[in-house]
Amino acid sequence: MITSYNQVAGRALERIAALSDGVFAIAMTLIVLEIHVPDPGPVRSDQDLLAAVATLSPRIVTYLLSFLTLGIIWSGQQTQLSYFARADRHVSWLHLALLASVALMPFSTSLLSEFISFRVALLLYWLNIVVFGVILYAAWSYALHAALLREDLPPGASHAIKRRIVVAQALYAFGALLCVVSTYASIAFIVAVQLNFAVAPRIPGLSRI
Repeated sequence: MITSYNQVAGRALERIAALSDGVFAIAMTLIVLEIHVPDPGPVRSDQDLLAAVATLSPRIVTYLLSFLTLGIIWSGQQTQLSYFARADRHVSWLHLALLASVALMPFSTSLLSEFISFRVALLLYWLNIVVFGVILYAAWSYALHAALLREDLPPGASHAIKRRIVVAQALYAFGALLCVVSTYASIAFIVAVQLNFAVAPRIPGLSRI
């Protein structure tokens, strides 16, 4: 018997997925808006234009970095939702918290592109990624504990999902620590990790991450 509103709230998985798609799409669009066309005033030749475009490289790099980040997080969320049999209000709010951190990504991207050589900007960007991992891990752990997952969940799937999140966060943390050497080294390492997740190369060791 239903005795409270909380027992019926937030059970529509398709609404969570639809809202998520919209928020991710908006965030992915907003990050590219940080790349502005160079001021035409000083441009008098092709060389001037190339030089002006070159000054945009920090914003282009952070755009690619963030697009990969959002793509990986979106894929991880959709993977989880595909194994859910149903949702409840706690799952809904956990995923709303995830979307709140997704909506913050354009800001952290802009901050990093503007202050790309500053460790604080890099660490704040990394903190945004940490929040993604924590919420995805919490959402899956809660769904497993609350018996919200499908009965046909493949053997080992839960372990693989948790391992992926933990390994990814460990690699991102190592990348963030590289800012002690250089923020550029941090960004390069994080991009390499993201490309591995996105491309999923059939390389021994890497293919199991």
